[in-house]
Amino acid sequence: MKPSIKQPTSSIRHRPSIQHRASSIAALLFLFGMLATPTKALDTSLHGFVDARAGARTQDDPTQDQMSLGEVRLQLDSLTYFDAAELQVRADVLYDGLQDDLGKIDLDRGTGFIDLRELNLLFTPIDSADVKVGRQILTWGTGDLLFINDLFPKDWNSFLLGRDEEYLKAPSDAVYASWFPTLGSFDFAYMPKFDSDRYIDGTRLSYWSPMPPPGGITGQEFTADERDDWFKDHEISARFYRPVLSWEGALYYYNGFWKSPMGMNLATGDAYFPRLNVYGASANGAIGSALGNIEIGYYDSTQESDATHFIPNDEFRFLMGYEREVAKNLTAGAQYYLEWMMDYNDYQQDYNAIGGSAATARDEARHVLSLRLTQMLMNQNLMLSLFTFYSPSDNDAYFRPIVTYKVNDDWMVTANGNFFIGKDDHTFFGQMKKNSNINLGVRYSF
Repeated sequence: MKPSIKQPTSSIRHRPSIQHRASSIAALLFLFGMLATPTKALDTSLHGFVDARAGARTQDDPTQDQMSLGEVRLQLDSLTYFDAAELQVRADVLYDGLQDDLGKIDLDRGTGFIDLRELNLLFTPIDSADVKVGRQILTWGTGDLLFINDLFPKDWNSFLLGRDEEYLKAPSDAVYASWFPTLGSFDFAYMPKFDSDRYIDGTRLSYWSPMPPPGGITGQEFTADERDDWFKDHEISARFYRPVLSWEGALYYYNGFWKSPMGMNLATGDAYFPRLNVYGASANGAIGSALGNIEIGYYDSTQESDATHFIPNDEFRFLMGYEREVAKNLTAGAQYYLEWMMDYNDYQQDYNAIGGSAATARDEARHVLSLRLTQMLMNQNLMLSLFTFYSPSDNDAYFRPIVTYKVNDDWMVTANGNFFIGKDDHTFFGQMKKNSNINLGVRYSF
């Protein structure tokens, strides 16, 4: 039996670990840099952008400021070529008017005046393999803003506050190897220290907390038991993919931890990251003039609970999608997503045992439908986009409209919104109702 308490998208705060993380990255880069022996730089490219963005909530939230965003960031992206390797450095220098202590840098959470996005060395030890070492942005899977086998960290705060969609992906500190034999392609990622999601922690977004019963919307921060032991709290991700008829098929494996702190220590009140294995598969390819995809994953929550610890139940997850151009310069993409909890009767019993009510318990199956509409106008300089999530089981929804106008090759103006509705406060999107916001951004690229 694996009892579980419902944990919202997040309720936890990390402690900084900048010195250990930065020094370890530097050591790994030095080691592999010596192996690759890049003695002289052949060329260096540098580009980036300046992005100013402001946002406000569309209603009052007593737990948060009315302003949701107020920041200016400078991103510098450098790529240096050597005889046998490439060195990439990409970092954001940030002024955030809503962040209390910009001088307190936490590279794990992306807080402070510096967010190190990438610092890695890429080299080719043999003709059929590549290796990248250091901080990098990793992604795989077939979903559009829905993830099953992509167990690399996400930044949910950035996404829901209205930053550019690229900031949904948080960096990993990893050794990433790709091998391309004739059989197919293999990808392997080793993270020597656990990289959690940059989950909702109450600092900028309110959320529903089940504790203490009966629970409610809060902006309170909590502490979590971190997974911060190098080479002990590690993660492994692996993928094999190859063409299957006219489609591409893939198999996935993950060994690590739940990416958000889904477990809870009832004795201390702290949440933590239970161990997790994930086994999955996907396929994607053409269906006539359209694109289709399907993906599955089994979440094996490997830890057993005891009298004071609760962990999530095992889950089966399923995703299928379909995308096509429905008119000139108008693209539509639809998805269906399922989370099916195993051993649901045990979950109900244990949820009731800790004082939870049947009204706030999770459903055995959570269904989500999504629709993305993208219209390009004015020689594709104007983009209108609407992404909609709707859960018929939770009876809640999330709307993300975006208008982007490319003034010229250098300047771009963006307006977007994040709007949440829901019948109940405890559902996935319903808990975010008071975080609905609108944003305006201006970007200069160079």
